[in-house]
Amino acid sequence: MSPDPTLLDDLEWRGLIAHSTDLGALREALRERSVRFYVGFDPTAPSLHLGNLVQILTARRLQNAGHTPYALVGGATGMIGDPRDSGERTLNSLDTVKEWVERVRRQIEPFLSFEGDNAATMVNNYDWTASLSTIDFLRDIGKHFPVNRMLARDVVKSRLEAGISYTEFSYVLLQSMDFLSLYRDHGVTLQFGGSDQWGNLTGGVELIRRSDGGKAHAFATPLIAKADGTKYGKTEGGALWLDPEMMSPYSFLQFWLNVEDEKVGELLRIFTFFSRDEIEEIEARHAEKPFLRAGQRALAEHVTTLVHGAEETERIQAASAALFGGGDLRGLSAGTLGAALREAGSVTVDSSGGIPGVVDLLVQTGLSKSKGEARRTIGEGGAYLNNTRIDDPEQVPTAADLIGGAWLVLRRGKKNFAGVEVR
Repeated sequence: MSPDPTLLDDLEWRGLIAHSTDLGALREALRERSVRFYVGFDPTAPSLHLGNLVQILTARRLQNAGHTPYALVGGATGMIGDPRDSGERTLNSLDTVKEWVERVRRQIEPFLSFEGDNAATMVNNYDWTASLSTIDFLRDIGKHFPVNRMLARDVVKSRLEAGISYTEFSYVLLQSMDFLSLYRDHGVTLQFGGSDQWGNLTGGVELIRRSDGGKAHAFATPLIAKADGTKYGKTEGGALWLDPEMMSPYSFLQFWLNVEDEKVGELLRIFTFFSRDEIEEIEARHAEKPFLRAGQRALAEHVTTLVHGAEETERIQAASAALFGGGDLRGLSAGTLGAALREAGSVTVDSSGGIPGVVDLLVQTGLSKSKGEARRTIGEGGAYLNNTRIDDPEQVPTAADLIGGAWLVLRRGKKNFAGVEVR
């Protein structure tokens, strides 16, 4: 497969090049031949998250353009972590890291092709570090890292007064050794990662030059930030995980639906495989009628399909339609419905003394401020139970009304709904 000569232009247009070693040399390399590249993921949690998705999709872009990916899951580096702005990372046990390595591998694999001339390869840096002696590490790797240059690194300088362990201080040596090992054993000449890893990326390039006299390249993708400059990647419930058990696909889709208008174009470029013409057309429609949220809808459907699959995305969209009165609630799985209602807002009631009446439930869910308001809403025809209008304020739901054996869906008007989990 011949490399696509427009790859770097596309990456730059999408805003995916925050830093780079010699950009001209990198452009020439990517145009001339199929480059072997690697990107690393440390298993410091049981799932990858939004920031990792930038790297996964960038790897797929390079592979689609004819280059050969090596996806590194850091069974070794994952045991020590890397320097943070404050505090030492928790050191996890070998068994825990091994389990997380497998989970992370399974999350990466669907995004890359493991067949063809530029088939992807999964590697684990534990394979070449586990048997390495301390003496060999110091002789072969440590001698190439001047301490004064390591102390000058921003991530280290920011930690010196508060304190940084030698374990975290030495992380750059380990990541650089990964690049050197892949360069020697597999001919890998390009590494990329997030811009917070730039010092580690260039450390590998420099190690290859110092130890082997070789030429290698690196680039960093930008960190994704909200319009106010704060990082994406966190919600009130925690990180934006890719694992559906840690963040429901419904919640995942809702995140993309709710991104700020001013960030839509940027996120479409980074997280979708729409062409330039397609993105510009979506942006034009969005700018003309932003209240229709065409950009967010396109973004949410595309990224959720990439991560969770087309079938799951269709189920989520069906759940959203049903919750707003546009579909059959009973056709939804209990898991999808439950996730949607918990995201929108739900309460749990104890049915040991019987299920409360609809007036009480409207108040408990916050859809009405008082019983009087709840009764007025019902009288005006604006209250619904499971998408059926409530006509009688004395109505009491029964077990037959429970969807999936556990849920009631209350709605006030067209847009305000809440779930009741009955136990």
